[in-house]
Amino acid sequence: MAGDASPRADAARSATVRTEHADAATVAAALAPDETDSMRTRVDGDVVACAVERPTTGGLQSTLDDHLVNLRVADRVIERARDHAAATPDAANVDAADADAAHDDSLDSADEPQTTDTDTQPDT
Repeated sequence: MAGDASPRADAARSATVRTEHADAATVAAALAPDETDSMRTRVDGDVVACAVERPTTGGLQSTLDDHLVNLRVADRVIERARDHAAATPDAANVDAADADAAHDDSLDSADEPQTTDTDTQPDT
């Protein structure tokens, strides 16, 4: 049918996800290692926009699902890092001797990695 308005079987499926973040550039950088050739991410102010194009609807759905999970993980890591930085005293105000003393007190033999020698040679 020449006048059929249904999509072509070989047409690509596409979607763009736009999300706002306190540190959009860092979120986008965290996502970069997991991106595939079918994804294009850009930062516009506090927005991360990811355009995805896949040949199938199922592939598009899987890629978007992975992207959304990765977005949430990146946001959580950044949030936890900020909380940790806010709770940690300014490193510039810590005296080097105090830092060395704290380091010496925090390590003991229990902190050493435990190893076991294993004989991997067959009995002959």
